[in-house]
Amino acid sequence: MSALRPGDITDEMIQAMDTAKRLGLQKDLRALAANIRADAEGRYDGAEPGWRAGVEWALLWIENTAAQLTQGSGAGDRQGVSPE
Repeated sequence: MSALRPGDITDEMIQAMDTAKRLGLQKDLRALAANIRADAEGRYDGAEPGWRAGVEWALLWIENTAAQLTQGSGAGDRQGVSPE
């Protein structure tokens, strides 16, 4: 690598910034799933049929999306995976 001047941005810097963004989003998504799971606990007993399945599906989708963010996939592959 040649000498850098102030304000220069290399491909490695861009990759590092992208990785940091993806890892931060993954952490946020996992925290969201944990919060939803904690809030839903104890509500399953009196819930309408299908409510529990809907919560579990949403949690699985969030967790799958978070997992994809660290697989090194391209920007076009960053949508969530259907748990079906």
